[in-house]
Amino acid sequence: MTFTQQPLLIFDGACGTSLQLMDITENDWSGCEGCNEVLNLSAPDHIIQFHKSMLDAGAMVLETDTFGASRVVLEEYGLQNKVKEINTRAVENARLAIAGREDKYIAGSVGPGTKLPSLGHIEVADLAAATREQVEALLEAGVDCLIVETCQDLLQTKTALVAAFEVLELAGRDIPVMASVTIEQQGTMLVGSDIAAVVATLEPFPLFSLGLNCATGPQDMMSHIKYLSENWPRRISVIPNQGLPEVVNGQTHYPLSPEDYAEQMYQFVVNQGVSIVGGCCGTSPVHIAALVKKVKGVQPKQREVSI
Repeated sequence: MTFTQQPLLIFDGACGTSLQLMDITENDWSGCEGCNEVLNLSAPDHIIQFHKSMLDAGAMVLETDTFGASRVVLEEYGLQNKVKEINTRAVENARLAIAGREDKYIAGSVGPGTKLPSLGHIEVADLAAATREQVEALLEAGVDCLIVETCQDLLQTKTALVAAFEVLELAGRDIPVMASVTIEQQGTMLVGSDIAAVVATLEPFPLFSLGLNCATGPQDMMSHIKYLSENWPRRISVIPNQGLPEVVNGQTHYPLSPEDYAEQMYQFVVNQGVSIVGGCCGTSPVHIAALVKKVKGVQPKQREVSI
């Protein structure tokens, strides 16, 4: 079948690594250093500043600072009773950044948490309950879509998606739901599933898009995106790191220049029909600006999909 292509959507860049470059004080962390999500409450100006920098670079879609804002993660910081408050404020902060700008959208970010069911870290029922709680808060706060991202375990992914769609159905809402998996450098998800297994497992879900993010740079995603291009009948997203992370002088370093990053992303759009692009770890506003410039006016390639 021919997949009828839709206009390109450009997501923002890295939240965590951008915050690391900001002058965030010990007081800002409110005793929870390393929990980026708490900054939505304790230092919202930093989060709004980050969002605005990505909008100024040309991003069309902001992801909320809620990657770890489920009960599963927040309880590690003693914040398990602030799930609704943190998710609500995160959406409000993104909305404040967008104020006065047209055609900008907010994606509610739902990360994988720190406990995977396939490895016995957490019961499926507990993961589902935590996801429902977070999605309910994001939905009530007014996100335009949901992205279940950095998925490392297909059981975790399915559990999160079932929970998300249950919340939407109960609320009588119909907003786009995206899924984005993480394929390690060895070619599989953390628990061993390859991209073919991902497609077979997630195809029955009414997803807006399926794609890859994190772990590697664009280069190591090419074969997996090619498979999606030929076998996934809906939108494809590519949100990679700024290259494969390296350790230089004891510090994590991401090697791709803005121009190299933008060129590789452009190739995904024109050769594989990718229609959602953005950046994960390391990608700065400069990288997003280079991406926006490179793909301006570009129409994603039409795809022939095997089903």
